[in-house]
Amino acid sequence: MSREEVFERLNGVFRDVFDDDSIEVNDRTTADDIEDWDSLEHINLMAAVESEFGVKFSMGQVVTMKNVGEMVDIILQKV
Repeated sequence: MSREEVFERLNGVFRDVFDDDSIEVNDRTTADDIEDWDSLEHINLMAAVESEFGVKFSMGQVVTMKNVGEMVDIILQKV
């Protein structure tokens, strides 16, 4: 799976979780860039990403991800 394919699928997950079809994530996207991305939505987002890609994040990975680019890196290591 390519990095571009991961981003394409992640855009769909983010749009579903945050109910916003205008979201377009990139390597530098953080919670500060998406209005409703708070700690509760972060849990929902992680569960949706895990489901979409068939992966499981460790608690350490969840709390240390600084941006979507790091999320993509972890996904690519796991798939």
